[in-house]
Amino acid sequence: MSAPHASKQARSKKQSARVSARLSFDAFLFQSFGGPNEESDIIPFLENVTRGRNIPAERVEKVSQQYKLVGGKSPINGINQDLISRIQIAFEKHGIDLPIYFGNRNFAPYVYDALEQMKRDGRTKVIAFVTSAYGSFSGCKQYKIDIELAQQAVGAGAPEVVKIRHYYSHPGFIGPLISNTIDALNVLPNPCEAELIFTAHSIPLAMSNTSPYLQQLNRAVALVASGVEQRTGLEHRYHLAFQSRSGPPTQKWLEPDVSDQLRTLADAGVRNIALIPVSFVSDHMEVVYDLDILAARTARELGISLARAKTSSDSPEFVEMIVDLTMELLDPSTAPKSLGDFDNLNGCSESCCPTRP
Repeated sequence: MSAPHASKQARSKKQSARVSARLSFDAFLFQSFGGPNEESDIIPFLENVTRGRNIPAERVEKVSQQYKLVGGKSPINGINQDLISRIQIAFEKHGIDLPIYFGNRNFAPYVYDALEQMKRDGRTKVIAFVTSAYGSFSGCKQYKIDIELAQQAVGAGAPEVVKIRHYYSHPGFIGPLISNTIDALNVLPNPCEAELIFTAHSIPLAMSNTSPYLQQLNRAVALVASGVEQRTGLEHRYHLAFQSRSGPPTQKWLEPDVSDQLRTLADAGVRNIALIPVSFVSDHMEVVYDLDILAARTARELGISLARAKTSSDSPEFVEMIVDLTMELLDPSTAPKSLGDFDNLNGCSESCCPTRP
């Protein structure tokens, strides 16, 4: 007996997606932060990251030593390559006929490399997915600026690029964080007594005050905490802390630092804590070093049992989220998915994220 054929409706949907892709968009850009592939890449990479940002030299040297501790290679590269492979499989499954190109902000392959190849391949209109779920200058606008600079460098014939919206409240981002938080709680000695610390990349207050970053973070944190309570029947106290500060000491950044938050809770008698990196898509260098090494060391010194939740990107739901976000652009009639009713999912305004916040 032959295998059953797909229904006419299913075939029609796939054909519709392919037609939409051909008529409006003809390529997909996976855009990320970038990282060194070997020890000799570390300093050139950090020079790219810190250029024009007035980062103290001692901070750059300290970060270079962090990369050397893990072999000089950033975890982000392998994670992104794996994610791109999974997206390609999901696109084929859903009938999305878009070739995927890969371009980074701070190291090869650069966004320029991707757009130049697109131009050679005859691509004209591109959907861009960025590995940052939130809105801020560094998490959103700087990626757009990198695209604009690459388009200028490519010159005539550079493809048009449309960035996918912020996805901090999408079920494919929040759902895995809920599951991963529960997994982390379950390895603690006393999970019922545990408190949650959500961590996010700190940014200067001047940047935070001109972006939707902190508002979006608080929404995402509340969604995850509520989801954990609904799934387990247990309410856990939760806190938002920050990590990975890199600016000069005189500049005010979002606080408290995660290690300071651990000390505050230890003083209050808390001994079981789940750590959730809510602003990060994958377990890259800042998660591995700042949480698995530094925060874990602080917890040991304080006598705290600490469990760190995984990030979202290795879950099937995360890849399905990228499909959903892509379809929103391919088919304008597609209703955006969001946990929570927000009028402006991007949170952008005409005055947000100035070029020099």
